[in-house]
Amino acid sequence: MVTNRVARNKLQLLRSEKLSKLAWLVHAFSTRNGGVSRAYGGSALNLGFTKHDSRAAVERNRELFLKELGVANGRRSWPLVSLRQIHSDLIHQVDRMTEHPLAGDGLVTGTPEVLLAVQTADCLPIILADRKRHAIGVFHAGWRGTVKRIAEKGVGEMRKYFKSDPRNLVAAIGPGVRGCCYEVGEEVRTKFETQFAYANSLFREVKESDPVREKYPLLFLTARAPGHSELPVKLFLDLVEANRRQLLDAGVLAKNIDTAAPCTACHPDLLFSFRAEKGVTGRMVAAAGIRPR
Repeated sequence: MVTNRVARNKLQLLRSEKLSKLAWLVHAFSTRNGGVSRAYGGSALNLGFTKHDSRAAVERNRELFLKELGVANGRRSWPLVSLRQIHSDLIHQVDRMTEHPLAGDGLVTGTPEVLLAVQTADCLPIILADRKRHAIGVFHAGWRGTVKRIAEKGVGEMRKYFKSDPRNLVAAIGPGVRGCCYEVGEEVRTKFETQFAYANSLFREVKESDPVREKYPLLFLTARAPGHSELPVKLFLDLVEANRRQLLDAGVLAKNIDTAAPCTACHPDLLFSFRAEKGVTGRMVAAAGIRPR
């Protein structure tokens, strides 16, 4: 993932090195820096109509984003087509701006000068591009969408609408909460186990530390059965690997999948994170479009 180190009030975009090799493709993952919102710290580039921010600020931020992306000037801009995201596996094929946002979590198009976008603040954004057919898709993958195989189905929709060969697809998994920080409950592991034979490899268990117990273990001996006095275990999900595996299973080549984006929870200075900021945060956008020939 490519970015330049700039001042915090300067608008910053992240781009995939693999996708950047496609001259016909416009794409970017936004960051939190370089906007006009004050609700989430000074100069925040919040691109979602959240309850804490003003509509005017978000609309101005979107103008700044489109201009930085190079798809807007003083006269016209590419339409920004987004979704009412519902943590689903619903994917829509579009060729123009819709009157009302569609409900779902994926968009595909082969039409130039239409900018597809999904919003995130921990969930993963995924961009797919067919380097031969000049078609694209963008997808929103939280754990619920991942269990429903949205990445795998996204490849299927590219095949359906554009006759894409998965071997010609280039994929970028953008900024999101990674396995280092994505703590989940046992019920999430159970749901993954019902869908994926490799589910256990996606989870990491960590015992909570207790300095007092470690220093004075005899104080914690009990007559209870083994295991009953054990410290609780934290469970972490590698959502990036889960989606990478789906792309591989759908036929995308490993060398064509970019997973180098940073963790949102680890970098709250650069990225919005719903978890790190306890729900009071803005939204980033992953966007992609096709340049006219």
